[in-house]
Amino acid sequence: MINFIWPPGTKLPAGTGGSENYTVGQVRELIRRGISAQVITIGLGEKDGRSEFVDIPFTSLENQSQISQLEGTVVFINEAAYVDTMSPAFVIMHIPPPHREPGRAAIMKMIKGRTLIATSIYAARLWAKYVHRDIADVHVAFPFAEPCFATQVRKPFQGPNVRILFAGRLSAQKGIYTMLEMLHIDIIKNNHNLVFSVTTAGADKPEGKIIRMLVDAHPGVTVIPSLKTPAAMAELMSVHDIVIMPSNSQYWHETFGIVSVEAQHSGCWVVASNDGGLPETNCGGVILVKPDDSEALAEGIQLAIERGSLPASIRRQAANLFTVEQSVDNLLQVLFPPHKLIVQPIKKITLRSSIKTP
Repeated sequence: MINFIWPPGTKLPAGTGGSENYTVGQVRELIRRGISAQVITIGLGEKDGRSEFVDIPFTSLENQSQISQLEGTVVFINEAAYVDTMSPAFVIMHIPPPHREPGRAAIMKMIKGRTLIATSIYAARLWAKYVHRDIADVHVAFPFAEPCFATQVRKPFQGPNVRILFAGRLSAQKGIYTMLEMLHIDIIKNNHNLVFSVTTAGADKPEGKIIRMLVDAHPGVTVIPSLKTPAAMAELMSVHDIVIMPSNSQYWHETFGIVSVEAQHSGCWVVASNDGGLPETNCGGVILVKPDDSEALAEGIQLAIERGSLPASIRRQAANLFTVEQSVDNLLQVLFPPHKLIVQPIKKITLRSSIKTP
């Protein structure tokens, strides 16, 4: 049994971020292979999000001390309890280290004696430096795009408009303020063929509620209700031409950026900040721009427009990278060295972060 431990007291929400999509997708694929896996929540009973994932096994514990009684492999997501486990435990970090120094002591205590897993090469280096470990001691298990993104049929748009989507959370970390500033750059505001859409992902949080009011008030932005499933997000991306990821780089570094991979699998160009793990998501359809720079973001969008629709060949190429099968193979290599686990042959993953944009 592989037990994925969700942060205590926190519901596993549908459609809100990479940590949730990664965890659920990993469990689903492991079960498909005949490997027992489940999500463990703490202190919420059956109101832990399981109703939105009917095909995923959930177990709710009353408190963190009960983690020590779990049989099998324990994999903590983003934070680990200070408890002993029956076998050596792992911690997957989908987030960068704390920005402020006081958080270091808690992190060091949390990961003591545990194998640390990051979601990109960039994040592995970042965490290794932060916790004073050798880079070889921080493993990488890449995220993935669900198959529906690559198989979703694109829907042509009637007319001259270029459809641009911001699909990140309504958070300063994701660069929403850079996007709003960019809307006033001359090459953007004077181009009346551009249609901008923003989802309400993250609007349930205090920061998101404020930003939601800003995007609601902007006449140049269409606000779309947040979507709860990968299939719904794939359908949304299929009616857009460009997905923008202007992630903040001042105090937050995107450790990977799964939205970028999902967008390329869907046939969209991606204009993203040249920061953090985002360059590693390049499957051939990423245009990297200077982070925290509205002018650079506008120029990146203009470049994508000049290149026209993402070529079908690039979409096909992207569909073979960062798949759920590769991701689970990758994770199993970390959790169980090949000589200790008998499963189907594990494919070697080749990171395509060096692909040059056509």
